[in-house]
Amino acid sequence: MELRPIFEATRQASHALAAFAPAATDALLRDLADATEAQTPFLLAENARDLAQMPATDPRHDRLRLTAERLRGMADDLRNVAGLPTPLGQVISETDRPNGLHLTKVRVPLGVVGIIYEARPNVTFDSLALCLKTGNACLLKGGSDAAFSNAALLEVARPVLKRHGLPAAVATLLPLDRSATAALLAAVGYVDVLIPRGSQQLINYVRENARVPVIETGAGIVHTYFDETGDLNKGQAIIHNAKTRRVSVCNSLDCLLLHASRLADLPELLAPLAAAGVELFADAPALASLAAHYPAALLSLASEEHYGTEFLSLKMAVKTVGSLDEAMDHIAQHGSRHSEAIVSKDAAHIDTFLRTVDAAAVYANASTAFTDGAQFGLGAEIGISTQKLHARGPMGLQELTSYKWLVRGDGHIRTS
Repeated sequence: MELRPIFEATRQASHALAAFAPAATDALLRDLADATEAQTPFLLAENARDLAQMPATDPRHDRLRLTAERLRGMADDLRNVAGLPTPLGQVISETDRPNGLHLTKVRVPLGVVGIIYEARPNVTFDSLALCLKTGNACLLKGGSDAAFSNAALLEVARPVLKRHGLPAAVATLLPLDRSATAALLAAVGYVDVLIPRGSQQLINYVRENARVPVIETGAGIVHTYFDETGDLNKGQAIIHNAKTRRVSVCNSLDCLLLHASRLADLPELLAPLAAAGVELFADAPALASLAAHYPAALLSLASEEHYGTEFLSLKMAVKTVGSLDEAMDHIAQHGSRHSEAIVSKDAAHIDTFLRTVDAAAVYANASTAFTDGAQFGLGAEIGISTQKLHARGPMGLQELTSYKWLVRGDGHIRTS
């Protein structure tokens, strides 16, 4: 299928957005939220068609599944974004030069944002909301696993866009075939930035093959280090929440690092995980500590491959370390620079961990489950960037803008 006409239409639609008033965008998003809730039966029925084709044991099944509660959450996210101040036109800096020129640095849209994502239909509306709010048109390349769900969401959105005077091309769902992915990766002149959301395999493929700029939203290989002074009750709650709140998301806990002096506390520390049915892959010291206390069917000796694995399921690795430095070395070797945490009462250890660990979000005495655009006050997110250029961490409205310089003079010419 020839996609150039679609790309051209999206580029033109991005120009229409530039003249769309912020108040009109907010009204559109609130209207879309109402439409989402009104169309809940239709959206759940279409989502059920996708779910029927995926085994419930697949780690992606939970990400794919929509419920009435999750749709209400998506609608609330749309309203939250509508209620946020627009970054467009925001003055970043302003100065008068000695020669009389007045310089203003202001936020502007990126233009056309391409999003490639897998079995996560909520990304469709997160992307649409954030792109509209920042004056960007979007090209959406969802996975085949969520084909019916994504198409249904755009079907709900189109009449809302029309009622508010925007062309449907401001948010286009591309065909499912791989040729559409290849075309999007090569859409030089049409796509300003490409954001992949999904597995490490998908992200690597996009990074290695794209001819347009890419912002990586990396896989989350997440650690929590329980220090020698860690509070047992707080650690128990933090670990349980980080691991089990929602296992299929990128901020869920994959590996517990435990100071060797706390091995005797390990059974109590992980008791809630046993009740939740979490399978553990523990090194020899941790295995010996847990053997008489943790369900045998859920406990086995870890191999090296378990460290550095994003489980996306009720599975977790456990590693014993002898010091803070050893914990940080392990994170540096096996982490993905997404979210890392320390549980400790030692202020010096906390400060060292926060300052030294290289990740987009680094926590002290809190669950990594908070790495989320809404939780960070961004309304929603288009992804969690693990790179360092342009954006890092949850990407909200400001991260979907660039800037330009406005230069005002009075007949100025340069003579040197």
